[in-house]
Amino acid sequence: MTTRAPEAGDARLVLTTLAAGQFLMALDSSVMNVSIATVAHDVGTTVTGVQGAITAYTLVMAMFMIPGGKVGALIGRKRAFMIGCVVYGSGSLTTALAPSLPVLLLGWSLLEGIGAALIMPAIVALVAVNFVAERRPAAYGLVAAAGAVAIAVGPIVGGVATTYFSWRWVFVGEVAVVLTILLLARGVTDTKSEARSHIDLVGVALSALGLGTFVFGVLRSSEWGWFLPKTGAPSWLGISLTVWLMLAGVLLIWLFFGWETRIVARHGAPLLDPALLRNRQLTGGLTMFFFQYLVQMGVFFIVPLYLSVVLGLSALSTGVRILPLSVTLLGAAILIPRLLPDISPRRVVRWGILGLLAGAVALTAALNADAGPEIVTLPLLLIGLGMGALASQLGSVTVSAVPDEKSAEVGGIQNAVTNLGASIGTALAGSVLIAVLTSSFLTGIEQNPAVPPEVKSKASVSLESGVPFLSDAQLSTILDQAGASPAVKQAALDENASARLDALRAALAILAFAALIALFFTFRIPTSQPGGRKPEKSGSPVSRD
Repeated sequence: MTTRAPEAGDARLVLTTLAAGQFLMALDSSVMNVSIATVAHDVGTTVTGVQGAITAYTLVMAMFMIPGGKVGALIGRKRAFMIGCVVYGSGSLTTALAPSLPVLLLGWSLLEGIGAALIMPAIVALVAVNFVAERRPAAYGLVAAAGAVAIAVGPIVGGVATTYFSWRWVFVGEVAVVLTILLLARGVTDTKSEARSHIDLVGVALSALGLGTFVFGVLRSSEWGWFLPKTGAPSWLGISLTVWLMLAGVLLIWLFFGWETRIVARHGAPLLDPALLRNRQLTGGLTMFFFQYLVQMGVFFIVPLYLSVVLGLSALSTGVRILPLSVTLLGAAILIPRLLPDISPRRVVRWGILGLLAGAVALTAALNADAGPEIVTLPLLLIGLGMGALASQLGSVTVSAVPDEKSAEVGGIQNAVTNLGASIGTALAGSVLIAVLTSSFLTGIEQNPAVPPEVKSKASVSLESGVPFLSDAQLSTILDQAGASPAVKQAALDENASARLDALRAALAILAFAALIALFFTFRIPTSQPGGRKPEKSGSPVSRD
């Protein structure tokens, strides 16, 4: 497949279009987190109902990301991108007008999820089509940076809309952005799609069920427990349902690859050629994507908790404090390919992982009882540098590992992996946070002489399944309603404040450990930039430089 390098003006237009699409997809994952209670009230449901809609959106994306990439390969990447935009825009409009939870689920969870599953793999492929290999690191870096910036500014957008207007205007704005993208997309170039005109429906079912089941198990881990079931949580043979769902997901994915191998052996048209995953460079890039999104989304889960719950900042102030990350992220993603075009991708990826590690460790060390919101600035600058460095290389690494005609399928796999990493990162950080919070709080209460023995016993039983992450104001209200004495109330507030910091440090330490593990997998990343050599054929090894 021949890649056409667009003229300078065209290149900017193409990049703006694709970056806007990536921004919109990522924005939806964070923009409503500060408005859940308001959305629940307006559509006549509970907070749990709205959280279920968010979970369902993640599940739909996870289930259909690989089929979405294949659809782009069959009907054309640009056509899949534009159809995805129409579906996504329809979902946004439906959500903006939703009078009830079922309509919200239809618009936000189903239509937007399916639209995203078509759009995101197409973006990966269209960058490969519209930019020659030498320019792809910068292009992929800017597109990835747009997505990460959207996650950072999402709480600000959601907070402003909910505070001064209505959360519905966020989705009206998404419709406007989609219409703009459709107009700009006329300048995006595509190549001829595959000759085959059918899709492997059995493969679609197996991959969707496998990924969906696994991700659903991960998302429920904080409520059900990872291995031992929490009080009242579903279980089988004494083991949390989370484990069984994850095992079922792995089994279905194994069956999926067995089915695809059978189709390839019969010279059929597989949904995903298993030979792709024997490509050393591709799997190396996918592994780094997994760890990046695990750490990245864990940080985006923990830092807002610290700022909003521990320090009591508003949604707007919390968003503003996270913005420094966007500055170094954009700077690294844009400047590294421009100033160091021939630098070893492996070296930059290692710098990026070290940036994530340094930021997590710095934030862990800075957390203390007297700290203010300013302590997150330097760690977030470091994490932003790391994310930007990774963004500047990984997209190009994965796509250049295979012939360009496979780029849409690579886009599907890549987005499925990042979705999985993000889900596990958020769930892991949340689970560690609650486990350490519970242990630290109950230990502190048990050892505090100001707390009567009967209160200690009651707390140990009632909070066994987990202590909620509460602000001082929230806990004070609960204690007042329970009729706690001033001494017990003060003791509980003191222990809660100490336990929260212990929990945050533990969650950040887990993320730092994940970044450290990622360093051991960087040897799969090539040491030379794409463009100077012919892309590797599927299944062939990449030499260690």
